[in-house]
Amino acid sequence: MTSHELEKKAKVVRADIIKMLYEAKSGHPGGSLSATDLMVALYFEKLKHNPEKPDWVDRDRVIFSKGHACPLLYACLAESGYFPTQELATLRKMYSRLQGHPGKNKGLPGIEISTGSLGQGLSAGVGMALGFKLDKMPNRVYVLMGDGELQEGSIWEAAMSAAHYKLDNLCGIVDVNKLQIDGNVSDVMAIEPLTDKWRSFGFNAIEIDGHKIDEILSAYNNASETKGRPSVIIAHTVKGKGVSFMENQAGWHGKAPNKEQMEMALRELA
Repeated sequence: MTSHELEKKAKVVRADIIKMLYEAKSGHPGGSLSATDLMVALYFEKLKHNPEKPDWVDRDRVIFSKGHACPLLYACLAESGYFPTQELATLRKMYSRLQGHPGKNKGLPGIEISTGSLGQGLSAGVGMALGFKLDKMPNRVYVLMGDGELQEGSIWEAAMSAAHYKLDNLCGIVDVNKLQIDGNVSDVMAIEPLTDKWRSFGFNAIEIDGHKIDEILSAYNNASETKGRPSVIIAHTVKGKGVSFMENQAGWHGKAPNKEQMEMALRELA
């Protein structure tokens, strides 16, 4: 897809997120909307996958370590053809395959691992990437993390392991929207200088505007071309991106829109 086509697809995915959260009457819009451009560029251009064969052995793996952003994951999977988009309306409902955090045991195609306990996804990604290395397989592993999540020590233990084993088939993606449930990341527990930290841990750290498709695609290509060390994309984003009254508002971390807010958001995205 061209950059323009990816931008249009991102608007569709953002609209899907808003509609499914309204139907669910709960969920997490802020961090889903901030990472939308990153995941749309991945799923619709860079990722090696096959919705018709979700268990294809040579597929790349995607881990949503920030599992609360699963409305974004579900929208990308549905728009890719893994399941009908109509099923998005069942988010968080009884017996739905679309749980409030990704559940591998629910039978939803495209889910690689159950996530939601923050700080664990990178460790799982290291295990997958190391397994592919040992088996001499070409698969790549992408792990989406939140910036508040980097306050977890387990992230940095995993980072040390990734560099030690030279996992150049691993790419971390940090959604740096600077807000978490309790407010500013810098107030809760400062994580800067973030890029320097990742580089000191042995990563190829790539800093970008997480809403510019060309920069995102260039970063993915940089990561896949880098040999001998893992990569991480430090993506500066806006929480709630695309919906004016949600942007840069910590209060929209985990709150669903009402009908009037949904209609307003959809008008903006249109």
